[in-house]
Amino acid sequence: MDIKFRKFSEFHRGMIYDLLKDGYSFESRYERDWAVKWKEADDFFYDNLQIADECGFVTAFKDTPIGFICWDPRNLPEYIELGHNCIATKYKGNQYGKMQLLEAVKRMSNKKAKKLLVTTDELLVPAQKNYESVGFTFVQKRNNEWNQEYAGKLLDYEMKL
Repeated sequence: MDIKFRKFSEFHRGMIYDLLKDGYSFESRYERDWAVKWKEADDFFYDNLQIADECGFVTAFKDTPIGFICWDPRNLPEYIELGHNCIATKYKGNQYGKMQLLEAVKRMSNKKAKKLLVTTDELLVPAQKNYESVGFTFVQKRNNEWNQEYAGKLLDYEMKL
């Protein structure tokens, strides 16, 4: 298979930012509102590669980074919360996002968490379908104070382990 799950430390600083910018390019207001936070996430992981390599991975196609996923384990054993989960636009629609998510669920399940949590936007229907396809269940819809005008409400999902 041409897909491999690799460590962040195998790729250059800026890769996280670049993938997020590309993955959300369908709506320019995401970049407008999130660019600073994406840069902060990129800097945090590349300043703390031991955390990055333990709490996420990069999905590569023929050695090219096409996506990544990360999570926050600080609330173990109660839960692990998924953070960014992104696939580059060119590679969407090929099941790479599902493969990435399944690999992440497998890795997080090994951490002995009681459940996994994730939040997505109401208008990101493909993300919702992806989470549901691997066993996450919808928990609640809540107000989005950040970007509701183009993303809709926030949707919380969980997977009990």
